[in-house]
Amino acid sequence: MRTATTIEGTGGDWREIVEFVLEAEKLGLDMCWVAEAWGSDAPSTLGYLTARTDTILLGSGIMQLGTRTPVAIGQAAMTLAHLSEGRFHLGLGASGPQVIEGLHGVDFARPLARMRETVQVVRQVFTGEKISHNGEHFTIPRSGESRPMRVSIPPVDVPIHLATLSPKMLELTGEIADGWLGTSFVPEGADAYFEHLDSGLAKAGRTRDQLDICQGAEVAFVDDPDELSGVLASRKKGLAFSLGGMGSATTNFYNRAYSRQGWQDAAAAVRERWQAGDREGAAALVTDEMVLATTLIGTEDVVRERLRVWRDTGVNTVRFYPAGDTLDERLTTLGRALDLVRGL
Repeated sequence: MRTATTIEGTGGDWREIVEFVLEAEKLGLDMCWVAEAWGSDAPSTLGYLTARTDTILLGSGIMQLGTRTPVAIGQAAMTLAHLSEGRFHLGLGASGPQVIEGLHGVDFARPLARMRETVQVVRQVFTGEKISHNGEHFTIPRSGESRPMRVSIPPVDVPIHLATLSPKMLELTGEIADGWLGTSFVPEGADAYFEHLDSGLAKAGRTRDQLDICQGAEVAFVDDPDELSGVLASRKKGLAFSLGGMGSATTNFYNRAYSRQGWQDAAAAVRERWQAGDREGAAALVTDEMVLATTLIGTEDVVRERLRVWRDTGVNTVRFYPAGDTLDERLTTLGRALDLVRGL
């Protein structure tokens, strides 16, 4: 099982963020994904990291549809692939209406078709051939005086991973992507995802072993099981935000993912409280089980067994979010987690 992490520039200490990646590379971490969300953009950070690292794979986790043209996405990916000497992976995601429409002022409608067309165009860009596309969202070249063009960057093969949660998007991932960047994952309820991924894979004549299943989770260790309740209490606010605040009152893909895995009533109640402005009340409705099922928190024995379950369920790459209040604490947590993976 390959190991990864995700970093995000949200106004924190950039020196510490970079040092975390450099030390993670020394620890033997396989890959680092760089998010952008509504913080700093991913390509700028990735460009800097390509110059500071040597072996670790780097990926955009994720670039958002609608914030760049498909060709601009392809150009950025090719540039990063060449700068990193082949270590770059392109991660794409639709995001949600709050970020796409509320921050970028771009229409969020029909993200499924936009995703398919974006990947089609991006893969044309990678070939170095002239780009021509006539779809619902994109027409390249536009009618008039323009003619098809190619980018001047040398062709390069860049793996494409899609961050998806809804059934149709999952099916598209299985059909056209090299990897799936998942979250809100409960291995015991994996069929809620795999059913749709497998349907898409079958359309393309592929099997699941041809798709990188990359799942993310917070990892935190407690030496005494009695400490667990305190650790979980601090995590419930974050999950309440995902269920209630990540999206609009009607469109929240995280909420829907938890609902499909058996927590429909709880997820709906959390969202209702959150949208009403009762943040503490929303967090109080998040159960211990909801946190533990989608994270790697516990004693080393517990985390080791959960990692084994993730691997046996079909996760190829585990994406760690190591707990800790300081850089040293986060790196220590990451090192312990890497040792457990190696021990499997």
